[in-house]
Amino acid sequence: MRRTAGIARALCSADRGQAFAEMAVITPLLLLLLIGLVEIGRYAQLSIIVGNAARAGVSYGAQSLVAANDNTGMQNTATADAQNDPNITAAGSHFCKCADGTASTCLPTDCAANHRLVYVQVDVTGTFTSLLRWPGFRPALTIPSRAVMRVTQ
Repeated sequence: MRRTAGIARALCSADRGQAFAEMAVITPLLLLLLIGLVEIGRYAQLSIIVGNAARAGVSYGAQSLVAANDNTGMQNTATADAQNDPNITAAGSHFCKCADGTASTCLPTDCAANHRLVYVQVDVTGTFTSLLRWPGFRPALTIPSRAVMRVTQ
């Protein structure tokens, strides 16, 4: 009976060593997977912030013809919506088209046969910087977003 207990004890200790070896192999892979998920989440969050900032800036400019001419106001609204992140830049502009689709220089006399349509556009760019340097990947990625909206007239 004693001999059987000694064999069982020896088998148990061998299993513990095997589990430790398996854990030593799998832990780096799990950490790599976890870090990759964190990086993807950070990239997704920045792309959502950039898109929302562009929409906020264009919403400000589309309120009226006065706001459409306020390129700095559209830019400031976009950067404020992006929580004033220094990695995010914004540029606001406006352009015009005639109702028939022809180009316009935004002068009231451009569209004689039909009315002039005013549009605002906000371009926002964010720079994503990775926490780690991955082989084969650039350490910084640019995330662009553009929003265009017709001005209420």
